[in-house]
Amino acid sequence: MHHDWLPEFWMTLPFIGLLLSIAIAPLAAPKFWHSLKNQALVAALFSIPVIYLCLDHNPRLLLTCLEHYLSFVILLGSLFIVSGGIWLRGDLSSMPVMNTGMLALGALLANLIGTTGASMVLIRPLLFANHHRKHNVYIPVFFIMIVSNIGGLLTPLGDPPLFLGYLLGVPFFWTLKLIPFWSVALIILLGIFYAIDLHSSRHETNHEQAGSRPHIPIQLKGLRNLICLLTILLAVFFPSPFREILMIAAALVSLKITPKTYHEANGFNFHPILEVAILFLGIFITMAPALEILYLRGNELGITQPWHFFWMSGTFSSFLDNAPTYLTFVAIAQGLKLAGPHLNIPEALLVAVSVGSVFFGAMTYIGNAPNFMVRSIAQHRGWKMPSFFGYIGWSAAILLPLFLVITLMFFR
Repeated sequence: MHHDWLPEFWMTLPFIGLLLSIAIAPLAAPKFWHSLKNQALVAALFSIPVIYLCLDHNPRLLLTCLEHYLSFVILLGSLFIVSGGIWLRGDLSSMPVMNTGMLALGALLANLIGTTGASMVLIRPLLFANHHRKHNVYIPVFFIMIVSNIGGLLTPLGDPPLFLGYLLGVPFFWTLKLIPFWSVALIILLGIFYAIDLHSSRHETNHEQAGSRPHIPIQLKGLRNLICLLTILLAVFFPSPFREILMIAAALVSLKITPKTYHEANGFNFHPILEVAILFLGIFITMAPALEILYLRGNELGITQPWHFFWMSGTFSSFLDNAPTYLTFVAIAQGLKLAGPHLNIPEALLVAVSVGSVFFGAMTYIGNAPNFMVRSIAQHRGWKMPSFFGYIGWSAAILLPLFLVITLMFFR
């Protein structure tokens, strides 16, 4: 996969340019950015020089990135379509206990159907239950942190980096050793969320809270889609291309068997997944030189201790997709030539890379794929979501102190 071509630092400029465009364009030129065609144009503009460089120096690198991208977007797209046919009907209460319970349920569910699956099934009912609230922007922000990222730490199905670890030979149930990290992070985050939600709900007027009283009993519709969901999860264990073929088939069956009314009730449309597909194609192509530099020169970073691996794999996972970042830091750990039970690296380093890659995916909208999709769905439902840098403000204030606590507790 890796040749002896070492990209130079300036070759990462298209990647930085694309990230800045994703961050700034929605604020500076919202009308222009709203068009998928224009997003594709911007992504292409930054991708073309990298495609040219890769074709000239290392075509295999480009092919590998595109293979990863296809697997990534097919898994995401199939989960998006199938979960769009599952309709949680009825009036969910928007009381703080209920909202906190929904986030806790999402954190558990993320380990069974992945962070993407859990996010897609639960985000719509949660938004619907709280749409009447005047101060509600923190709800999808915490949802991204808890359900779309940190919740999925306990199984290889939970988050893509852990699945890659399983494919490399880490035992399926090894990730259950990470329960202490998962528990501490969730207790703290759910506690902060509950306190904010309680404070916010007390400041709503009675009229605004009227929508929170249950009228229609809660029903789960579209249960036939659970078979499609199960098919996608089982497909994960098949080799490529059978994995992708099964996932596409499950998505097509779901579209066929789901009544139109369920899709309408969910506000289902293809815009969020198309936006993710377009922008992440640009991200996967332009980040190739950055990942290659990290892969070939990562051992020069001087990282040797578990806490180094936690923070470094985490920092890169915030801006590069967390799955290839996990692979890169596993390779750096292997380069230290220290024996260990799994992947020939000490268990403490594997723990640090696993937790760092999953947890820090919550730091930005692009750290993990469901983050971007949750944001897109919320915006389509008329929620005012924080900007790219606005979200980083939230995550830095909430998550960095949490990661510091985790470092002091587990990585000293």
